[in-house]
Amino acid sequence: MALQFTTSYIEDSVLLFRYYKKLADRALAQVNDEQLYALLDEDANSIAVVMKHMAGNMKSRWTDFLSSDGEKSWRNRDTEFEQPPATRQALLERWEEGWACLFAAIESLTDEDRGRAVTIRGEAHSVMQAVNRQVAHYSYHCGQIVLLAKHFQHAHWKSLSVPKGKSAEFNAKVRAGEASQR
Repeated sequence: MALQFTTSYIEDSVLLFRYYKKLADRALAQVNDEQLYALLDEDANSIAVVMKHMAGNMKSRWTDFLSSDGEKSWRNRDTEFEQPPATRQALLERWEEGWACLFAAIESLTDEDRGRAVTIRGEAHSVMQAVNRQVAHYSYHCGQIVLLAKHFQHAHWKSLSVPKGKSAEFNAKVRAGEASQR
């Protein structure tokens, strides 16, 4: 992740959300349709289920973010872990809708909004706490997506960061100003 220096909490949060989305998107691009729906065991979630859950969470949390509870009455969380959309296209549409909802809400915030109160499941949070909660939640699930994609691709996996065994080479390029920005 190329660091963009900022002293704005909101700007930094947007950058973090974009970074984790990009990691997940790059991992998703490496798996085939069958792997999107594959389960490691009967109690595991597929990549598609994780994506469906994240999209549902995003739409609930970020719709009317400042004015209504983040756990919407129309959300049925349990069904997010059942039968994801049947096609990659439908799944990606839901995924992108969730992220679009998040970015529309957070990009409208200012650093002055950090101390405003919002509710999630009836509990008061400052905007900052609510944003931190979601950064942690989505980075956790993006990590699951990356782990599953890497597992399914094994020898064909293209690293999303510094490849294993290449740290010294990468650090030398950074010092020489030659490292590419991912």
